Amino acid sequence: NFELQTKSRRLEIKTPLIGDYNAANILAAIAAARELKIGWSVIQKAIARFAGVTGRMQLVDLGQPFSVIVDFAHTPNALKNALITLREKTSGRVISVFGCAGLRDFKKRPLMGEISCRLADITILTAEDPRTENLSKILNQIVAGCQKAGGIEGKTFFKIPDRRKAIEFAISKAKKGDTVGIFGKGHERSMCFGTKEYPWSDQREARKALRNLKRNA
Repeated sequence: NFELQTKSRRLEIKTPLIGDYNAANILAAIAAARELKIGWSVIQKAIARFAGVTGRMQLVDLGQPFSVIVDFAHTPNALKNALITLREKTSGRVISVFGCAGLRDFKKRPLMGEISCRLADITILTAEDPRTENLSKILNQIVAGCQKAGGIEGKTFFKIPDRRKAIEFAISKAKKGDTVGIFGKGHERSMCFGTKEYPWSDQREARKALRNLKRNA
């Protein structure tokens, strides 16, 4: 929630979205709406009801005592902002799950490893559309950044190439008050290995892992 102060009024804005960047997006939307002569009460109601975009800071909630968030963050800046946002909203630990795509900017890989190991308590490196690149090579390039940030493999960061197992591991490690952030795929519904796209959904896999956690509790 935040207050909006205009020249003539002060309004309380309520939204289910989180993060300073979403507050900035809302302000831009309000400005556009006012230019279209949309009334303040309509604006307030619309913002309060808007649950967000699939794969953008999307909460996966099956009643577990910790938070699971799916977000499309796949660049250093996006990952940094996402982790800062989650850190502000988390009373416990932040657990970060991500990879880097093959045949894309390789220079960002160590940067993202460094960012995650500085801002998250636990980092789990995994597959994210490796395409025709060697997945182990991609992960090792991210590891270089983790180590630069003082990360220790097996303690503060882990390599789990299978994305399904990486999500399961992250959720199994989570305790009350923690937040698991699953980054890089967001709204996407497939993952590329070699030259073939395979069906994939971070949201679906997170729900499966949560259901399995409940069964085994």
